[in-house]
Amino acid sequence: MSFLSYLINGLSLGSVYAIIALGYTMVYGIAKMLNFAHGDVIMVGAYMALLSMTRAGLSPVMAVLIAIVVCTVLGVLIERIAYKPLRNAASSLSVLITAIGVSYLLQNLALLIFGSNTQTFPSVVEWTGISLAGGQLNISGVTIVTILVCLVIMAALVFFVQKSKAGQAMRAVSEDKGAAQLMGINVNATIALTFAIGSALAAVAGVLYCSAYPSVTPYTGAMPGIKAFVAAVFGGIGSIPGAFIGGLLLGVIEIFGRAYITSQMADALVFAVLIIVLLVKPAGLLGKNIQEKV
Repeated sequence: MSFLSYLINGLSLGSVYAIIALGYTMVYGIAKMLNFAHGDVIMVGAYMALLSMTRAGLSPVMAVLIAIVVCTVLGVLIERIAYKPLRNAASSLSVLITAIGVSYLLQNLALLIFGSNTQTFPSVVEWTGISLAGGQLNISGVTIVTILVCLVIMAALVFFVQKSKAGQAMRAVSEDKGAAQLMGINVNATIALTFAIGSALAAVAGVLYCSAYPSVTPYTGAMPGIKAFVAAVFGGIGSIPGAFIGGLLLGVIEIFGRAYITSQMADALVFAVLIIVLLVKPAGLLGKNIQEKV
């Protein structure tokens, strides 16, 4: 039963990584940039939910909705203020350095507003969970809800990108921004929508992550954000199914590493697996190798 318990916990943690990685991979796939401030949007979402429940006394559902709205607006503002002026920059390093700067800005603003002390995060899932095999296997409500939410988000995103008009515009912008603009697609609005969706997913991931690990600090989103980026690269950056699979695999690898090797080496194991995968398949599990014409 221990193996099955570790597997379920790994899928739960991997579901959080997958939700975050979906935001990374959408922004990269459409805007061709890496938003390293994405992890700190997770932290903002967690704090918004925490304040809504503890200070305003709102229900968990309302707290999650407020976190989603705040993070969505924040994501659009970050894109418009920090990234849009650099979209046609000669060097991609300009955008990368700006993203790191936005990340540190959000962390330090959180330090000024909330302080450096760790705050206890109340779970948004009141369901205690289920017991199987005569009580030998206990699955918490947060674990079940996290996995289900990840599956629903994955299915909704695939449907949105494949079937909706906005999703078709995203795919067109991803292929060729110039040609998409000539066809009447509003590239700026499409990229802003991508950031909005990614940031909303970050809010959901932040709430679920802090519900499973009930604490929040200004640095809460840093490591999950990095690991989710690893998951996106692992699965194939720019691929929505790749981000989903990469996140789940990364969560399972991390939990099994903690259980059967050592908890101190779990993070190192995650990055070691990424290096091995990229050596064997540089584009990731579901990524496509792009050949450039010269």
